[in-house]
Amino acid sequence: MTSHILSVAEDFWNIRGSFRIGGLVDIGTQASLVRRANGKFVLIDSCSLSRRVGKEIDVLTKGGREIEAILHVHPFHTVSACPMYERFPHAKLYGTARHVAQAPELPWESLRTEDPDLHALFADDFEFSIPRGVDFISANENIHVSSVLVFHRASKTIHVDDTFMYLRLPRLMRSVGLPDFLNFHPTLAQALESRPGAAQEFRNWAKELASNWSEAENLCAAHTAALLARDNRGAPISERIALALVKVENTLRCHERKVG
Repeated sequence: MTSHILSVAEDFWNIRGSFRIGGLVDIGTQASLVRRANGKFVLIDSCSLSRRVGKEIDVLTKGGREIEAILHVHPFHTVSACPMYERFPHAKLYGTARHVAQAPELPWESLRTEDPDLHALFADDFEFSIPRGVDFISANENIHVSSVLVFHRASKTIHVDDTFMYLRLPRLMRSVGLPDFLNFHPTLAQALESRPGAAQEFRNWAKELASNWSEAENLCAAHTAALLARDNRGAPISERIALALVKVENTLRCHERKVG
């Protein structure tokens, strides 16, 4: 996958990066560059930057000097944290507890990206949401359901890693009416906390997300694709979130039968 930048909306750029499993299969990854109302920039997540993409970012951010913070929002997306910091060493660095544990040599800020105080710090531009009823940092490193979802109000864009997967079929298949899909991560069953009420908490969280972020028009998902307003020939994002919840209802009910 060739690294490139998508101009999602005014003041929001999504960087589609490369990430290879075992050095062979490229499942892709992402980061987003956002210009805040104060004129400064924030990077959400990190990924490898090609020379061309690096130059584009430099043009937008005056050589990177206007990037004031890097927010790492998925506990298991850690590989590019060091290279991104080395590229923009003046930016304040925020990560989850797992980022700090994985790269303790980096100058992390004291606030973690899962902390409400961090969300309040950036509340002028962003809203944040963390799934309830699932492990935020699973003991099983293959379970990547939870992350900190970020909604940039001005551009009506959601940045999400793994919690949602947007599956976009090739153009030819779409041209004959085959739909695209927004689904929850397939490891949801393993991610649900082993306690009564966890499934209902997740259900309530998803419903609240669809309602609270009903104005969202763009969704940038890691590993798969970005759903942009200009390309959306289907339902609004809030309806897609509601449908994704319907599709995992059997999973939630099965969990409730086991633990309540």
